[in-house]
Amino acid sequence: MTEKKARPIKVVAENRKARFNYSIEDTFEAGVMLTGTEVKSARNGKSTISESYADSKNGEIWLVNANIPEYLQANRFNHEPRRPRKLLLHKRQINKLIGAIEREGMTLIPLKMYFNEQGRLKLELALAKGKKLHDKRETEKKRDWSREKSRLLRARG
Repeated sequence: MTEKKARPIKVVAENRKARFNYSIEDTFEAGVMLTGTEVKSARNGKSTISESYADSKNGEIWLVNANIPEYLQANRFNHEPRRPRKLLLHKRQINKLIGAIEREGMTLIPLKMYFNEQGRLKLELALAKGKKLHDKRETEKKRDWSREKSRLLRARG
């Protein structure tokens, strides 16, 4: 019998500003409930999650404002690009996230959307707190100093 090759992880969308705007406490991997045209469109790699967030509704976690564009080859059975999508998590994880959102005032933000080895679309979620302006400046100063330090060491060495 022939063995199936393990597919590499294919990153579809990434939220690059999230680590700058938020201090990340914990990360989770969640499945995303999609329709057929959404999966095909996501494989094209044109999805964006930069303005999206996750919210709790009726004991479930939903991805809000994520843009998966319409699939061009689909006809009348196409999907709505910015519809809320249900995230698939274990019940314990859902309870932990809902508690952190409601009690501690934290936010659920998506960091990365990717296809795993089995070809399933996954979302890397982060439980985060928003940074203040002075925290963002401090992060930028640290980044600039580390770049400058590496330049000096490279020039010296």
